[in-house]
Amino acid sequence: MSHTLSESGVYMGAELNKSGDLLPPDDMYEACCVMAKHVVHLGGVNWDFSALHSGPIDPAFIRLVESFLSSVLSSDAERTGWKLPETTLVLPWIIRLYPDIKYIYWVRDPRDSITGGHVTDDLSRFNIPYEPTENKRLRRAISWKYQYDLIKSTPSPSQRVDIRFEDFVLHQDATLQILEEFVGFPLAKIAVQTEPIGRWRTDTEQNDFDFFPREALYA
Repeated sequence: MSHTLSESGVYMGAELNKSGDLLPPDDMYEACCVMAKHVVHLGGVNWDFSALHSGPIDPAFIRLVESFLSSVLSSDAERTGWKLPETTLVLPWIIRLYPDIKYIYWVRDPRDSITGGHVTDDLSRFNIPYEPTENKRLRRAISWKYQYDLIKSTPSPSQRVDIRFEDFVLHQDATLQILEEFVGFPLAKIAVQTEPIGRWRTDTEQNDFDFFPREALYA
């Protein structure tokens, strides 16, 4: 999605990696740790996020986010944005800070998501409470469930569109039409690969867990 927006003239920040993530991510990672102090672990794969939606936002969080987004916030480009997967970990406070921007919720079948590693695999890296495990697939699955529940608990921003990764890859033209209606300007078509879709079907390790909501499985 970041590449689509960049190719369409959206300024996505001063420094990007090959995935289109805004760099450096350190201040956003630290912001994740700050917000995590207000999350209560209820045991297993359940958390209480209620304090995130009504309590005050820590000033340190605001400072860190503004530092991370400095090149975007200071840009005079007509259209700006950013992409960093870890933004999901602080979505409640991001929406409260920036309620009027357009949010693209990028989702993917969790069974495919956990076949590969990610920075958020171990939630303790971001001070998020959970029951630790040495099982890497379970660790990834718990991280996915945490993020899924966090999003579900967060009041939706006024301008939001949900896009499935699978739809974008397999039906890019139709998906771009939906996105263009949402953002209000033409979007470029980019090259995509279908190989990442449905990896779980030939995967030899555990990729499905009983706490995955059935509606989230569609690859």
